[in-house]
Amino acid sequence: MKAAVLLFPGSNREGDVAHALKTVTGTQLAIVWHAETELPAGTDLVVLPGGFSYGDYLRCGAIAARAAIMEAVRAHAARGGLVLGICNGFQILCESGLLPGVLVRNARLRFICREALLKVERNDTPFTRRYGKGAVVRFPVAHGEGNYTADAETLARLEGDGRVVFRYVMADGKRDDTQVLNGAANSIAGIVSEKLNVLGLMPHPENHVDPLIGPTDGRALFESIAGMLEKA
Repeated sequence: MKAAVLLFPGSNREGDVAHALKTVTGTQLAIVWHAETELPAGTDLVVLPGGFSYGDYLRCGAIAARAAIMEAVRAHAARGGLVLGICNGFQILCESGLLPGVLVRNARLRFICREALLKVERNDTPFTRRYGKGAVVRFPVAHGEGNYTADAETLARLEGDGRVVFRYVMADGKRDDTQVLNGAANSIAGIVSEKLNVLGLMPHPENHVDPLIGPTDGRALFESIAGMLEKA
């Protein structure tokens, strides 16, 4: 498996993602600067990491979505290549049109840094095959603009097509939209594209892969990707 991790001015989680990929999958990895116009030959997976690309000016991810490298990312996704956007990466995917909706300020207008409980809504995507359907996992979150929102028609389409992959839940494992930590519509934490090959999520699975420093609920996401590509 060959992975490309994009690096924008202000990115700060590219090292975490690189560590997770190498630790869990042993993948060949390239860090790709935002001004490049092509992905490395043979790239299977593109990762847009967390951080504050371009200082979050305009809107989070809005400038990065127009970076030179994003044309290559769109082409990669159109060919069926896998794309993973985490936190700021999710924001960039929405701003670039690769995923619908937008991420706005948290409902209480506060930066949130804590662990969140998530329900795996489906386990038949390239990113979730190693999870049990309905499993409750724990990933860290660290964002000020993680409030996923979209118009009613888009939300209905996402729900109807089963494109909500991760959803925030409470301690009892149940959903409560009135208590979701950042105000996200329908408690949405992560969604996939129509072809299931592009995933955006706000929580950070890359920070829960090493048993030496905490839980390992994020490992299965990277194992799922590697297993999918091995089959291909």
